[in-house]
Amino acid sequence: MPISIRLAAVAVTAVAALALTGCVGGASAATSTGAAGSVATIPTLGPDQKVSITFESYNLAQAGAWTDTIQGLISTFESQHPNITVTGQAPATAAGANTSYISSVQTEMLAGNAPDVAQLTFDGLDYIANDMGAQPISQLVGEQAVQDAFGGQYPMNAKATKLGDWNGVTYGIPYVFSTPVLWYNATALADAGITHPDFSTWDGLEKVAQTLKAKTGTAPLTISCTVTGGDWCMQGIIKSNGGSIVSADHSTIEFGDDGSVGAVEEMRKLNDEGLLQNLDSASMYNAFASGKSLIQVQTSALQSMFMAGAKAGGWQLKNTTLPAFGTTPVAPTNSGSALFIMSKDPAKQAAAWEFIKFMTSPTAYEQISTKIGYLPLRDTMTEGDGPLAAWAKSNPLVAPNIAQLQKLQPWESYPGSNYSQISTIFSKAVEDSIYYGKDPKTTMQAAQQQAQALVK
Repeated sequence: MPISIRLAAVAVTAVAALALTGCVGGASAATSTGAAGSVATIPTLGPDQKVSITFESYNLAQAGAWTDTIQGLISTFESQHPNITVTGQAPATAAGANTSYISSVQTEMLAGNAPDVAQLTFDGLDYIANDMGAQPISQLVGEQAVQDAFGGQYPMNAKATKLGDWNGVTYGIPYVFSTPVLWYNATALADAGITHPDFSTWDGLEKVAQTLKAKTGTAPLTISCTVTGGDWCMQGIIKSNGGSIVSADHSTIEFGDDGSVGAVEEMRKLNDEGLLQNLDSASMYNAFASGKSLIQVQTSALQSMFMAGAKAGGWQLKNTTLPAFGTTPVAPTNSGSALFIMSKDPAKQAAAWEFIKFMTSPTAYEQISTKIGYLPLRDTMTEGDGPLAAWAKSNPLVAPNIAQLQKLQPWESYPGSNYSQISTIFSKAVEDSIYYGKDPKTTMQAAQQQAQALVK
């Protein structure tokens, strides 16, 4: 989900050239990793070599579990690496769309004080890798070192490891994200005589919503994917209907194809039947948490908020995976972010790599998952006698999120420097088609043409 939404929930919530040069303190500037054709271009820091780096993270833009957990992990890292000092900082623009975080780093780069490590969302990957100056991690440290970091006793899920890659080069190490989950008020459903709801398909969801409307007299359903800020999960709904967002080579916008239009038409049908509440995204999750919406398709990252709402309202919270379009396989997309090295200084790059490895390690995910609620990308930690097994067992609401990790499809980044404008065009076309009477086919196809004209 867009990061601004997560932050708001808790509150209620230029261009740099690549530089792969030099050595520091007499260390070798090129150390073979052992992988064919892969060499590291940054030095190994000496144990007494002092280095200071900055880490910009949107999780530090909000007090509470977010900031406390990240600052705690920074302290743990520094105790394990006494020669490296990490200063955490929130983005200069802590609210707004995901692009505001990219803009924050851009501004700092232009001012000559860019963070050394930045947490940035996947929707800007094309721009981050090609225009913004993120450093190619697999070239800095060697491909084998990247694979070693993904491995270990609890390997990172294979679906996640490639999400920060661009044209075969790793620019970002996947860090935290969630998937779209169907949440429901089990108490309200039981009061309407629905004790075993069939949410496996959109048709099944429609029938449940019709029964609830007949019982309550109001629209019971909110789908955050259908409004501004829901681009990431609307992509998953479209892909689940066989639609496409952008071509494989990222040169052609495709969200006007039949599968995309069909997915939007299904959402329009729910609205035409009076089953959808027309609210902005923040109002949607607040409505569900307060019991005013009974079913919501929303990011799994809002679990703690919904649990608190259910407890306060005296109702039972349950969830399940994203519905399917008939027998077509569901293709949930991920929200969230990766960690990128922005520094061009070899010593800082070396320190940044050590920090990134730590922040995506089992030690870090144990804290991030249990205290913040993000999906552990090293999902084997939840199995057998893994360090998150007991936590996952005692938190059944985590299960759909972990299950969808196995079917994950990437949150596509739109091509070129106009990626943000393209996302806006897409979201407006979806909203106009579903809520404001525009014809889905002509609207989505016109939006595709408008977006294509911005691809540069």
